[in-house]
Amino acid sequence: MYLSKRLAVFAATALLSFCAMAQSVDTLTLQEKSTQCVLSKSEQRKNRGISDLKTHIVPKGQWVFGGNLTYSTHNNSDYKFLVVEDINSKGFSVKVSPMIGYSIVPNSIIGVRGMYSRSHLVMDSASLHLGEGDAALNLGVDYYYMLRHSYNVAAIWRQYIPLGRNKRLGLFAEFQMAMGGSQSKFAEGSPIRGTYSKGIDISLGVNPGIVAFITNNMALEINVGMLGIGYSKTQQIHNQIATGETSSSMMNFKVNILSIGMGIAFYL
Repeated sequence: MYLSKRLAVFAATALLSFCAMAQSVDTLTLQEKSTQCVLSKSEQRKNRGISDLKTHIVPKGQWVFGGNLTYSTHNNSDYKFLVVEDINSKGFSVKVSPMIGYSIVPNSIIGVRGMYSRSHLVMDSASLHLGEGDAALNLGVDYYYMLRHSYNVAAIWRQYIPLGRNKRLGLFAEFQMAMGGSQSKFAEGSPIRGTYSKGIDISLGVNPGIVAFITNNMALEINVGMLGIGYSKTQQIHNQIATGETSSSMMNFKVNILSIGMGIAFYL
């Protein structure tokens, strides 16, 4: 009889312990599910292994100053390029693009970017020779002059993507909404015939890139242009008499390897 009572007490104690354990497991499971539901949206990118959202490569409240500068020049004397011979020309091209931004939230900035470019080319002579004998095609340029400059201002939003927990290296995507204009002068031939043109440009695009911090406040940036949506309109005047006009619109997201830019930015 005494043994039966002890067995009954032991069984009841074991049953109560099992029920308490099951209840605690259910409570923990509900808490985990609740936590997953709360954090699922903010932690999805982290779970992919691309970035750690707790890593702030650009903290909130930080100012960013930077820009790109590109310059090139050339001088050809009796130069030959493929089928083009007797090239005598000189020219230069310069492009500057300053930027200022402010971090409204960690890893994200809004700001303004400006761009100015100027190109100049003077070609005294060049000739094109195709074929031989009576079927040969010979074309030549006696004089060609070109001067063009363009400018625009863009509102930007840049989103940074830290690589894991690394605060020195990261990716970014810069979205731009830009508006600007251009002016150009062309002259050719003998007697000289000239054309003056001016235009406006509106574009919406994205520039992906990579940022590497050299010091705590200075970083090296490399970006590649990807044109999204653009519209341009140009008016021309030929020899101060005839006028012409053209407009175009385009939409594509291909990489423009000619717009690769490298610059320095300061994070203060």
